[in-house]
Amino acid sequence: MDVVITYLCFIVAGIAAGGTWSMWKARNTLFAGVLLALTVLAGIAGIVRLL
Repeated sequence: MDVVITYLCFIVAGIAAGGTWSMWKARNTLFAGVLLALTVLAGIAGIVRLL
């Protein structure tokens, strides 16, 4: 189950990174900031799960 949770953390980080880029290009900086925060948190969570 730990492998699945770690995998999902990195999947969420990847999807959120793509959404951040899309929102930034659409000049929606507020939502881009929210997605960027989600990306960073999901990436950190995935790395912590690996340790």
